[in-house]
Amino acid sequence: MALISDELYESIKRTCEGEYHNVDPSNEECQKDLQYYDKTYSYLLSQYWVNDDVQKALHVRKGSIGRWQRCNYSIPYTREVQSSFQYHVNLSAKAYRSLVYSGDHDMIVPFLATQAWIRALNYPIVDDWRPWMLQGQVAGYTRTYSNRMTFATIKGGGHTAEYTPKECFSLFKRWINGEPL
Repeated sequence: MALISDELYESIKRTCEGEYHNVDPSNEECQKDLQYYDKTYSYLLSQYWVNDDVQKALHVRKGSIGRWQRCNYSIPYTREVQSSFQYHVNLSAKAYRSLVYSGDHDMIVPFLATQAWIRALNYPIVDDWRPWMLQGQVAGYTRTYSNRMTFATIKGGGHTAEYTPKECFSLFKRWINGEPL
C-alpha cells in the first residue's frame, strides 16, 4: 500500500520468511530489516505529530515536558486478561451506544480482523454496509448493528487517528452528536 519501499518489503519478506513478531534471534538479516523499518517508518511521523503539532494545539509550554514516546516497551507488566470478548458481550447486551472504527490501512489491527470480531458478537445488521462521506468524498464505510454499535472504516487510516485527523474528527463528532455518518 506504498507505506514502505518495494525494496524494504521484498527484503523483509525474504529474510523473515513470514515471521515478523517472534523472530529467531539468530536471524540477523531479518532483525536488521525490522529494526530499520521500526526506526524509519513505524513511528517516525507520529512522533513528529505529537511532539510538535499536538503540543502546539494544546498550548504546551516548550520544555515543560519531555518528548513523547509512542510505545515504551521497557515498562514491566503482567498480562492478566487474555481476551476482552466476554466484556464486550456483556456491555453490548446492555445496548449502550458504541463506535468501533478501523483504518483500512492498519497493519497492526486490520479492519478485517475487527469485522470478524464484530461478527462473532452475532448482532443483526440494521444499517447495511455503505460509504460515509466527507466534503463530497468517500471517507470510509460504515454499518450499524441492533445493539446500537456502529462500525466504521476510515479510508487511508492507520491504527491511530493521526494519519487521517479530519476524517477521524468528523467521524467522532457526528457519532457523539448522534448524527448519521
